[in-house]
Amino acid sequence: MKAKTKLWFTEDGKTVMGAGRAELLKTIDEERSLRKACQKLGISYKHAWMMLKKMNDALGEPAVVTVRGGKEQGTFLTELGRKLLVEYETNKKVINEAVGDETSWENVSFKLSARNKLPGKVIEVEKSGLVSKLTIEIEPSVLTSVVTEEAVEKLDIKPGDRVYAVIKSTEVMVAIAVGEKESESSSSKKSDLSD
Repeated sequence: MKAKTKLWFTEDGKTVMGAGRAELLKTIDEERSLRKACQKLGISYKHAWMMLKKMNDALGEPAVVTVRGGKEQGTFLTELGRKLLVEYETNKKVINEAVGDETSWENVSFKLSARNKLPGKVIEVEKSGLVSKLTIEIEPSVLTSVVTEEAVEKLDIKPGDRVYAVIKSTEVMVAIAVGEKESESSSSKKSDLSD
């Protein structure tokens, strides 16, 4: 049995990009034409155009532009479109590496269920655009969790923090250990969960 993951970027609850939109942007970049990209991917022009419209609406600015007439005509990624595609591919690679690391769970000798909360200590917080990669020491092993950068900022997660890795059937969430942050900062901030 193999674990599989899905990655998508959202903005204010709207999906910006998932695998389909990333593949469309990548193919547009290769073909320099929306029509040729549609043919290569085997999707209708209308469907592709609607995907791009939803992406642009969620972003508030275009990820692709179309130039008509002349030698330089075609459909091209904007700077934002290129950045988004690079971030998507980078984060997809990070997630696949984390999921594919068979050694990360070899020392965990108990069954996992949707209610497992594993106490641990944050070793590293690696921010990469829209998502962050947390490396958490859970004796006697180390776990990697990929969460949104917004969640890391909201929970104010830093190396050395005590957290809980909350294991669900499809994801690992992170929660601040109650009392740990409060004792350090003497604040009454409540613990939140991220996803």
